Amino acid sequence: MEFKLPDLGEGITEGEVIKWLTKEGDQVKEDQPIVEVMTDKVNVQIPSPRSGRVTKIFVKEGDVAKVGQTIMVIDEGGSGTPPQALVFPAPRPPVAATPAPVQSAPPAQGVLATPATRKLARELGVDIAAVSGSGPGGRIVDDDVKRSAARSGTSTVTVQAAPAASPTGGPREDVVPLRGLRRTISDRMVKSLRTTAQVTHVDEADVTELVLLREALKGSAEKRGVHLTYLPFIIKALVPALKEFPYVNSSLDEQGGSIILKKYYNIGVATDTEQGLVVPVVKDVDRKDIFELAGEIEKLSSKARGGQLSLDDVHGSTFTITNVGAIGGLFATPIINIPEVAILGLHKIAKRPVVREDKIEIRDTTYLSLSFDHRVFDGAYAARFTSRVVETIQDTKKLLAEVL
Repeated sequence: MEFKLPDLGEGITEGEVIKWLTKEGDQVKEDQPIVEVMTDKVNVQIPSPRSGRVTKIFVKEGDVAKVGQTIMVIDEGGSGTPPQALVFPAPRPPVAATPAPVQSAPPAQGVLATPATRKLARELGVDIAAVSGSGPGGRIVDDDVKRSAARSGTSTVTVQAAPAASPTGGPREDVVPLRGLRRTISDRMVKSLRTTAQVTHVDEADVTELVLLREALKGSAEKRGVHLTYLPFIIKALVPALKEFPYVNSSLDEQGGSIILKKYYNIGVATDTEQGLVVPVVKDVDRKDIFELAGEIEKLSSKARGGQLSLDDVHGSTFTITNVGAIGGLFATPIINIPEVAILGLHKIAKRPVVREDKIEIRDTTYLSLSFDHRVFDGAYAARFTSRVVETIQDTKKLLAEVL
């Protein structure tokens, strides 16, 4: 039978083969994970629809396959019947598995590790199946592989290098393939800038009262078992602004010639991971208080950094926040997470001199940068929206009405 790349949903039309979990000649069982594929949203492991022997693999690791493209052939028993295209089970995200005894499948198949960590292990000559994981749920992380390589003395990475040598005799340049999540991010960012008319509006917010409010509520959050950051407050401050300015919470249907105004509020939270930037989605934020939001953000961030996000975790955002405040800097111009039409950048909170009633005071302030698609709404609309967010953040009474 021909194994075609199945429809992964959410309008996904292609995926990059990150890792084959089997090889030609292997016997596979029905529902056994056989290939790991990266889409523009998340990694998924695709199971075999039938038991049989793998006779041919058409797509190499690192190559991109289209939905419906034959990527391998499975012989179900040599009955002589012609190959058939079948409907496959839905793909599933990577999950932990108990290492199996020695068999025909690759020994690292049951190991809990991201594609990037597996690649690092191959480069360092480390048998990943023999590495103990220190990450969530026993997941093997990069540091585990590096420690194992250091112990075994196999820490030399084999890479393509430029001919020129450094004064010490080593290569002066390393060539790193643009693959996996890095390539996905590259493609999406270029597409976003190429297909939208992006402009960035920057405003300043006095968050002195917000700092005090968060400090007052941290104890209540700890009793609920959650770590309270500023992000849930900002998300709640977005809700009245998105309702008042619905075009910010929309998408543009170019083919249909229409703007789709969303009456639900799903906020994507750009999350920095070892593999790159991913955007898990907090659903229906208008129906949750800050403690619920804090817990959900914490859970999604942990899954993102552990490479455990499912398609549902990254699906359906209507507006995205990217928070670089913990890293530093003044402000930036974020790139829109298409097909959305706007993204809000959150930046470092710092004490700065502020003029209030003709007097200079030291206040906690921050900058908010809104990048938006000028085809959907204009600069004045963007400025009014951002001002509404700032107004809610700065007014403790209004903020309390939203957060609790």
